Amino acid sequence: MRTTKKRPLALAATAATLALALTACSGGSDEAAETPEASELGQVGAMEDYDVGTTFVATEPVSFGLMYRDHPNYPLKNDWDILTKLEENQKVTFDIQTAPLSDWQQAQSIAIGAGNAPDIISVTYPGQEVPFVAGGAILPVSDYVEHMPNFQDKVEKWGLEADIDRLRQEDGKYYLLPGLRESVRPSYSYAVRKDVWEQLGLSLEPETFEDFAADLAKVKAAYPTTFPLSDRWSANGPLEATLNVAAPNFGTAAGWGYGEGTWWDEDAGEFVYTGAMDEYRDLVEYYHGLVADGLMDPESLTQEDDQAIQKMASGQTFAQLTNDQEILKVRTAMTEVGTPGEVVMIRVPAGPAGDIQAGTRLVSGVMLAASAAEEDDFLAMLQFLDWLYYSDEGLEFAKWGVEGETYTKDGDTRTLNPEIDQNGLNPGAPKALNVDFGYHNGVWMLEHGSSDELDRSMLRPEVVEFVEAMSDKELAPVPPPAPLDELEREQVSLWQTGLRDHVLQNTAAFILGQRPLTEWDAYVTELEGKNLQQYLDVVNGAQQRYEEKNG
Repeated sequence: MRTTKKRPLALAATAATLALALTACSGGSDEAAETPEASELGQVGAMEDYDVGTTFVATEPVSFGLMYRDHPNYPLKNDWDILTKLEENQKVTFDIQTAPLSDWQQAQSIAIGAGNAPDIISVTYPGQEVPFVAGGAILPVSDYVEHMPNFQDKVEKWGLEADIDRLRQEDGKYYLLPGLRESVRPSYSYAVRKDVWEQLGLSLEPETFEDFAADLAKVKAAYPTTFPLSDRWSANGPLEATLNVAAPNFGTAAGWGYGEGTWWDEDAGEFVYTGAMDEYRDLVEYYHGLVADGLMDPESLTQEDDQAIQKMASGQTFAQLTNDQEILKVRTAMTEVGTPGEVVMIRVPAGPAGDIQAGTRLVSGVMLAASAAEEDDFLAMLQFLDWLYYSDEGLEFAKWGVEGETYTKDGDTRTLNPEIDQNGLNPGAPKALNVDFGYHNGVWMLEHGSSDELDRSMLRPEVVEFVEAMSDKELAPVPPPAPLDELEREQVSLWQTGLRDHVLQNTAAFILGQRPLTEWDAYVTELEGKNLQQYLDVVNGAQQRYEEKNG
């Protein structure tokens, strides 16, 4: 057991130096265990009356092990204000084991596999916990959320039950405490030259993708020697960001959102293979049409991101996909080369499937080492995590810092102190909220997981306007869980890779016209030859098995 004596912040050796020693324990039981009573958990530092609205303050100093992702943009500092405040006000300190961002997932794997992971394993996205479940080294946190009232309150209030169910593994439990969003927050869309669009009388809110293509055609007619659209984000696949944004409106998934390549067919009551869907073909055909009509630069699928930015900045092109931060790079580049004009983001259009937005309301969270449940301060650990990551007070503290010290507040309006910058709120300020104070840090903030009001509180007005313009889109439904057991995951891994590689290769070929769309049926036959049906049989079998056990 750990001593309960308070200890100062300690920077342990980087996890990547640990020896890899994978365990071979079996997964959890099919029968869900009853939630342990609070009296059965380590009581040191725990509050007796902790609940929603309670500020967590340990009844005596406690120290938790923390595996910390060290970000190069805001390297860890021992004297950060967030650490000082947590020690002073919550009586919490950390024994920190660091790993750099560049080595983060490997470091997690090594530490967990060797059984050396600290209590709290930070910055874990949904799905990244799955490889560690069978080894028994991470905690089934679903057994303990009964002691996390703010977490339960947010899940119920925001209707996140179906999203949480998607985290459940074959044993019916989940092993990640995710960040929670009240709503999906869109951040990607097309940026266009507002001055050119207004000159040609084009709408900044095209109703459909067909309308957007017609607008690009009008730009092409006015500037015949240019490609109106020259896109980016094709490093690991064709138009990864663009297809991800557009796909839901075509009734499918693609790009960054392709996932494991399965799509829930509500009418059929089963998963189908995404890359073989007619809807996927419609999406590919749309972008092929843009290339064939000279409306999209063919280099969009091969060029570096900086090259695309420079093309738009120099006036060679007038549109490209962006997000609420990357658009600032385009504006800066335009200023540097002296190109006049204004760049703005348009609302993502609707498509053949409707006006739909995909996305998850579960974001980066934390895993807990299985050994944490044996600590004498485990209940206090659960209460602290619940307060910091899920209470309104803790979420605001992690994002903004301390009222009167890092920001001021008038009603719901927060204003960062003028000498502090974050996200360009005070350009040129001598200090940064994350670099110099430790707040607005992905380790403690869970990627902005929070209420809509708090999430938007640090956005520029134009970004808030874009988010609100997208808020009336229909949210894509959450598919049912289909957790695979360890043997099934091993069985399908090679199938998944082979299928995905073939889809990406042919997506690019179809869009560029290197393979005619008349060969679509032949392409689907090729996927079937790469074990498409066998893969779907395993996934659908897992979905049915889960439904029978937990439905």
